[in-house]
Order: sequence, then C-alpha cells, then structure tokens
Amino acid sequence: MTLDICCAEQQLHIKIENSIKGFSDLKKWSKANKIDLQQTFVVMEFTGGYEYRFIQFCESISIAYCRISGLEIKRSMGMTRGKSDKVDSFRIGQYGEEKIKKLEQAKPLDNNVLQLKQLLSFRKRLVRETAGLSATVKERKHIYGSNQKDPIIKVASEKIKTNQKYVKLIEEEITTLITANPTMLFNYRILRSIKGIGPINAWMTIAYTENFVSFTDARKYAVFVGVVSFEHTSGTSVNGKKRISQMANKELKQELNQVAKAAITHDAEIRSYAERKLKNKHYKIILNNVKFKLILRMFSLVKRGELYVENYRKAA
Repeated sequence: MTLDICCAEQQLHIKIENSIKGFSDLKKWSKANKIDLQQTFVVMEFTGGYEYRFIQFCESISIAYCRISGLEIKRSMGMTRGKSDKVDSFRIGQYGEEKIKKLEQAKPLDNNVLQLKQLLSFRKRLVRETAGLSATVKERKHIYGSNQKDPIIKVASEKIKTNQKYVKLIEEEITTLITANPTMLFNYRILRSIKGIGPINAWMTIAYTENFVSFTDARKYAVFVGVVSFEHTSGTSVNGKKRISQMANKELKQELNQVAKAAITHDAEIRSYAERKLKNKHYKIILNNVKFKLILRMFSLVKRGELYVENYRKAA
C-alpha cells in the first residue's frame, strides 16, 4: 500500500510506501526540501483505518494532524476535473491551506480502538469465508446430492465448523476488550439499550467513531456512513432528486440495514413513523431515514450519558 503526500504551498509531491521504509523516505524528502515536519500540520482523508499506520508515525515524532471526510473535501473544492491519487493529495493540501485557521489537531489514537478494529476486521474475514464455504456445500448438495464421501463437502463442512469456533473466540476477545475499558463499556451499554442495535453494530459503531472521539457530530458520522442525502440542483437546468453520496462506508451502511428493520419492528415510535411515511414514500427511503434517526439517537444518548428509555405514546 502506498501514500501520496504533497506540500501544496510548494507544489511538491512524493509517493511512499505505507511502512517504516516509506516514512524514512518521507523524512529524507522533507529534509531535502527544507520542510520541518515538527512545524507541519498534516491534513489527511478519513478512511476509517487505512491511515492508522501513518498516524502512528506522526504521533511517534510529534507531527500535528487532523482527519477530514473525503466528501467534505470534495464539496469544498466546487467543480473539479480529473482524478488521481496525486491530484487528490494536492486537493487535500489545498483544503488544509484554506481551512487552516478552523482545523483542530486530532487527539491521539486509542490503542484499544485499534485492537477492536483489527478483531472486527478478522471476524469479518472469517464470516465471509464461512458464507462462501456454505454456498459451496449447498450448491454441491443440490447438484450431486448429500454424498457423505464427497471430499469437497467434507473439507468445506469441517472448515465451516472451525471458522464458527474461531468467530466465537474472536467475539469473546472483543467482549473482554470492551469490558476492560470503562468508557467503551459505558458507551456499549448505551448503544445496546437502543432497540434494534445488537452487539456487532454496537462494536462497529464504537470502532468507527473511535469511541465517539473522532466523530462527535451525528450528522458528520451519518455522512460518513452514507445515510444523508444532498441536493442535486443547479440553477434552472439541473433539478434532480436528492442523492446519497457514493463516498461513504458501505459496510457500515449495510450493517445498519438490519438495525433499521429491527427498529421498525420493535420500536413503537419508529414503527409509527414508518407506517405514516409508507403512504407516500418508497420503503428504501424510509429505511434510510430510520438509519439516520438511529444515528441521531446514538449520538444524543452518548453525549448525555444516558440509556435509551422508551416513553412513546401513540396519539389516540
């Protein structure tokens, strides 16, 4: 994996490996171009994980940095033409120069959050592999019948059982990690008190908000997830429908689907909202709106430090 880094002011660019060797190359490049890294403010795009190794490098030598969502940077640039990693790095640099007075230095990374993300990432790989193996077994049984001597079915079935055992082990590690961290555990309990939110979605929310430190604003997180629509109009010539940005974390958005469906089923207030809106809106739009409502609820409760208490009463 590589990183594109630029100094927009001096129109300088370098592509480095996202590794110790690459960071060493960056220090040499900076010295050659008389760039004092300790006096530099680094602006990077929020990717939800790929930037962590570079952040650790920045923290190790006291480089100030902040992370901005890709959509915020894109919208600030107005109409642009062309796209490449090098071009994007200059656009991020230009954004930083324009907004420098408003940007705030990020807080240091929490190693517990990093470990949580790594565990969730590995769990996802196991779950996906298991789903693929299950599909293989189902397909072969459908075509060839339930032949107990079929080596493919036998091996795949054994791997499925092994993966399920490892998924359980990883989930136990995640539970141990959350339980050992008081602030994580407190926020986890708040999230779980919301109808529709299960353990996995609570874990993922804590991981991707970095325990509500990197994201403190519900709307910004909703934009990152991809549940906020934006106007698509321009004068009198363009008058399109509101659109969801494709620059979003689709994994988080997909995971919220089941949460929203469960909330519509079990939460009286959200169910009433969905029933009203179904009269004149498409189900997918309503589902998206419910996701946004749930994100607003999560952030509101975490900010107040309160568990969710249902007090909805349907009007007579």
